[in-house]
Amino acid sequence: MSSARLADFSWEALRDLDKAALWVILPVGATEAHGPHLPLSTDVIIAEAMAEAGAAALSARGVRSLIAPALAYTSAGYAAGFPGTVSVRPETVTALIVDIAQALAGHGFCRLVIANAHLEPAHIASLHAAVRVLAGELEIAFPDVTQKPWALRLTDEFKSGACHAGQYEGSIVLAARPELVNQDLAQSLPENPASLSRAIRDGKSSFEAAGGARAYFGSPARASAEEGRATLAVLGQILADAVLGAA
Repeated sequence: MSSARLADFSWEALRDLDKAALWVILPVGATEAHGPHLPLSTDVIIAEAMAEAGAAALSARGVRSLIAPALAYTSAGYAAGFPGTVSVRPETVTALIVDIAQALAGHGFCRLVIANAHLEPAHIASLHAAVRVLAGELEIAFPDVTQKPWALRLTDEFKSGACHAGQYEGSIVLAARPELVNQDLAQSLPENPASLSRAIRDGKSSFEAAGGARAYFGSPARASAEEGRATLAVLGQILADAVLGAA
């Protein structure tokens, strides 16, 4: 799968594009701990793969899109105690997305969809805040996969809330970037059934407090590239459906 990427164009080629009906897809993830077996870039990998799948799904429906460079830093406080995690203030993320969208709009792009793979509540809130600011300035879509109806389309592990660096995320990284997965280690990790989403509702503020001493929840050993490819197809359709619903 290969889609057009905004940053691969020269400025003159981009200037000459017909932008009126073109959607820019902004992948958004985090740089944070994802167990001992997955890379810090897991969320970014998932967001970019979702953007690719979404671009393909849109193309199949006759809608043109460009994939913007991914946003790789955001609020990641739950993983802050693990080396390599980079967490920034939620308001910084909101301001950056607003600035990116307004800069794109200044060059004639008027449609933006966010492909998000980081599920921390403060981060999700920062994205919704950006959408509210931008709603009167351009067409914007943000399918929040933590909410209905989108969440209902995803896997049982995802819906359980025990899905950080487990079967759900591990499967997608195996499908998209298998060389970055320590599969021997993943196969040796016991299942961690603690629900991160329930822990968040109970007021826990870190992976450690939520029961994720090694920064994973769910079943890493059950991850498969086959499941990852199937999940990406669903995520791509979610993105396309959100775009078509917003258009």
